Amino acid sequence: MRHACSAALAVAAIFFVYRPIASAQSPAPSAGAKAPAVADHVPDLSGVWRENAPAGARAYSGFAFTKEEPPMTPWAEAKYHEAKPTFGPKAVAVEESNSPDYNCLPPGVPYIYFRPHPFEIIQGQGRVIMYFEYDHFVREVFTDGRKHPDDLDPSWMGHAIGHYEGDTLVVDTIGFNDKTWLDRVGHPHSDQLHLVERFRRVDHNTLTDDLTIEDPKAYTKPWSAQLIFQLRPQWDIGEFICEEMLYAGHK
Repeated sequence: MRHACSAALAVAAIFFVYRPIASAQSPAPSAGAKAPAVADHVPDLSGVWRENAPAGARAYSGFAFTKEEPPMTPWAEAKYHEAKPTFGPKAVAVEESNSPDYNCLPPGVPYIYFRPHPFEIIQGQGRVIMYFEYDHFVREVFTDGRKHPDDLDPSWMGHAIGHYEGDTLVVDTIGFNDKTWLDRVGHPHSDQLHLVERFRRVDHNTLTDDLTIEDPKAYTKPWSAQLIFQLRPQWDIGEFICEEMLYAGHK
């Protein structure tokens, strides 16, 4: 079994070291090789990916988007002050944390990218599936031309629609609840969160995600960030269940 689940490893699991499963896939081309396409006007973004950008180009130490604070409203500043994360400048012990995912609540988007687990992109007719190893969450992005429904019920992952612009998949997501954080240091969002992502395979082994976060209740203006993912052609999506983590002090 790839993931240890004993209580003795509970805290260490936060810094989980991924052990890839060898697969029958052929070796990937070297970095810089041209990104493939699945069809005319549809870039091939498929594969198993994990956030692992080169030093100096990745999210802030793997737990926030940037060292600079986003432009928070007083409402968001109060929520941020109440947050007790286990990462960043105001980190606390795991048993003191009120991080939603430490109670095995769904991490939501974009927080789920900060979990140290890979995800797979599967492209199909009229939709793109993002299949996350963490708790096997599935994110469905509709690319069949539909619009967001007018009567969305708030959800953890939101409602995502997408379209292709050249070599880029543009994903527009709304309909979130307000029960998750944006990152592992506790920046909040409200149910007014509007997330736009632009996924682009800059070469065979590298996928970028340029995010724009708009939430008028939490932030005084839209702000942007970038995540960079590396292709893991020898990895498969394994089984990882939050309740087996046995976080100290959390059930």
